[in-house]
Amino acid sequence: MNSWQATIDDLGRPLAKTTFVVLDLETSGGAPQLGAHITEIGAVKVRGGEVLGKFRTFINPGTPIPEFITALTGITDEMVSSSPRISEVFPMLLEFLGSENETVFVAHNAPFDLSFLKAAATTCDYRWPKFMIIDTAKFARKVLTRDEVVNCKLGTLADFFNTTSSPTHRALDDALATVEVLHVLIGRVGSLGITTLEELNNFINRKSSTRSRKELDSI
Repeated sequence: MNSWQATIDDLGRPLAKTTFVVLDLETSGGAPQLGAHITEIGAVKVRGGEVLGKFRTFINPGTPIPEFITALTGITDEMVSSSPRISEVFPMLLEFLGSENETVFVAHNAPFDLSFLKAAATTCDYRWPKFMIIDTAKFARKVLTRDEVVNCKLGTLADFFNTTSSPTHRALDDALATVEVLHVLIGRVGSLGITTLEELNNFINRKSSTRSRKELDSI
């Protein structure tokens, strides 16, 4: 038995019956501790390959958006000026995400998104749920070889997998592309006999890796 496969006693939720919420953020900078804020949230809830719902909103960050961020995302101060603040949106986002006992949180380069979401939770006086987390960038590094992709950027993976949704540095577009990447990666590990959430989590987080993290971009 492969080391990432569960024993019969450990078998848990089938991946086909697991609810994933795939989320992407646009922000006004690289880190909340440097004064950056969320400017857009996009999220897609899926189970068994079916889209159950979508969540998308601009956020007024309360500070000007730097020109280089506008050049990257196309999001301007004018576009967010009449949008809600994160304190207004956060309860609705938590409702969409659902229970930490049911939902698996998915993002590409998840530590980036989580740093902003946890900072927002603190600001809004909410407890951030303890979701199981799948980082599709980390997942891809475990599955793909250097001969297949030169890096694990979302755009690279979307091109390689020929996804119907293209990442555009806009939250919902990137979340939709990440959904497709997630599904292809799950299909690939299915050939290894990985069919449950617990087996997948073990596989992604196993220590051995054939690729150096320095060789692959995660963003």
